[in-house]
Amino acid sequence: MHRRALVAFAGAYSIFATLPLAPALAADDAGDVLKGYLMAWNAHDGAAAAAYFADDIVYFDASVGTPIRGKAEARAGVIDNFLNAAPDAMWITKGKPTISGGRVAFEWDFSGTNTGPWANGTPATNRPFRFSGATVLEVEHGKITLQSDYYDVLDLYRQLGLI
Repeated sequence: MHRRALVAFAGAYSIFATLPLAPALAADDAGDVLKGYLMAWNAHDGAAAAAYFADDIVYFDASVGTPIRGKAEARAGVIDNFLNAAPDAMWITKGKPTISGGRVAFEWDFSGTNTGPWANGTPATNRPFRFSGATVLEVEHGKITLQSDYYDVLDLYRQLGLI
């Protein structure tokens, strides 16, 4: 029985192997956008990261509860806030992102050392941190129109000694 399955698989494989390869991905492919966006974050370049946002982006951080609307507001309220508070920040995906059309979902680890003040005036604690979370992005025409982040902010606050 196994031999028949292997022969059938080999035959099917040989048929598919002769088909032309799929065309190269467009520059505005959601996976490419994610890769470039994370590279900009990890290069600590807030302007480059925000360049991936649509002008009317909606940025939802579940730990805050209220969406931020607009490119400049999302850059100041999220990207610049984190990069100022943790200039050595690293945002790394865990596993392979799930991509369906313009929707991307991925798990991640975010780490750094809190050597700068937070936007709300909380002073630096000079403590390292690492926390995990998940993000859902919606990408249209090469720009992120929606970002929703989900993580345990209490874990972050504990690591920083804030609670």
